[in-house]
Amino acid sequence: MERPAWASPGIDISVPSVSRMHDYYLGGSHNFAADRTAARRAMEFLPGLPKVAQARRAFMRRAVRWAIGEGITQFIDIGSGIPAYGSVHESALKLSPDARVLYADHDPVAVAHGRLLLDGEPRAAVVAADLRRPRQILESPEARELLDPDRPTALLLIGVLDFVEDTDDPYAAVAALRDALPRRSLLAIGHTAYAGMPVTEAEADRMTEVYRDIRQPLTLRTHDRIARFFEGYEMVEPGLVSPPDWRPDTPADPDDPYAYTGFAGVGRTA
Repeated sequence: MERPAWASPGIDISVPSVSRMHDYYLGGSHNFAADRTAARRAMEFLPGLPKVAQARRAFMRRAVRWAIGEGITQFIDIGSGIPAYGSVHESALKLSPDARVLYADHDPVAVAHGRLLLDGEPRAAVVAADLRRPRQILESPEARELLDPDRPTALLLIGVLDFVEDTDDPYAAVAALRDALPRRSLLAIGHTAYAGMPVTEAEADRMTEVYRDIRQPLTLRTHDRIARFFEGYEMVEPGLVSPPDWRPDTPADPDDPYAYTGFAGVGRTA
């Protein structure tokens, strides 16, 4: 198996990774055969997974644009995966040269390749860290160097809470991040759910079994359980909705049902 230069020798590229599977769904090239095999297995049960990923990525870009319009130019993107084409720093820096973006991920390949992609870009950085350990992110040298702790910050959790099981108490982690960030900070969430899926729950469960088989379980939460992550935030209109319905640039295509899978929303602290 050929190993690209950006994959360090200590990384087992024969083991599928969620972030690299996501890169595959988005049409990227930063994935390996094991990732593609696992992704295709999941797509046997939910063929529209690429559309789900694309709709969330489009929501993320609109949320970044809205945040900058509100004067917020600091971003923390947790569970960022590989910051390739269309990522937060590209979207933000097009709108504001003062933007600063901290990416955080626990996938060593995503971190290694992210650092390679961001080499020479002083306004963005990647930290190897886990959402379940907020201090690991906020107290990292990268965060201290890049971000002003007194300025409102947009926290982006796009597709990462899906991979934190309830036994790991993701609500506590999100609350800890909320309490650590300054007033008027934002939280943007994109989360997979049964809602909107044009397949049965049984078929969706078979898709989640693929992720469980690779020891990266996927949790599909209800609207109410996703809304709980916004405790302490005031929801921004139109609230917690399907990704294409959050402040769309153009009318969403009702004939693209997979894009409506799950929920997305933005909240702001007082």
